[in-house]
Amino acid sequence: MAKLSLFERRRQRVRTSLRKRAGERPRLSIHRSGRHIYAQVIKDDEGRTVASASSLEKEVRSNSGATVSSAQDVGKRLAERAKAAGITQVVFDRGGFLFHGRVKALADAAREGGLEF
Repeated sequence: MAKLSLFERRRQRVRTSLRKRAGERPRLSIHRSGRHIYAQVIKDDEGRTVASASSLEKEVRSNSGATVSSAQDVGKRLAERAKAAGITQVVFDRGGFLFHGRVKALADAAREGGLEF
């Protein structure tokens, strides 16, 4: 199978499991590109983003964009912003990305920062 179709199948599988818990908790959504990583906490029932962070921010950008250390910085910043907005529990939406490398580093840093998922 082509990589894109495998990605789409993983994304649909993750979304199906997330829909079962829709409305209980906000969703921590991750997007990873070749150069950067982005994360946001979304309240789906209201349709708004509560907190966000990315490797494009000035403070994080001093690190190289596509590294595990920058993903950890993004996870820590996102956890701080979510806690400031009063959110401590989220559902992790990795999209179609494998839970490995930068995605795992971001998730672990967010957990260390105080988010539960």
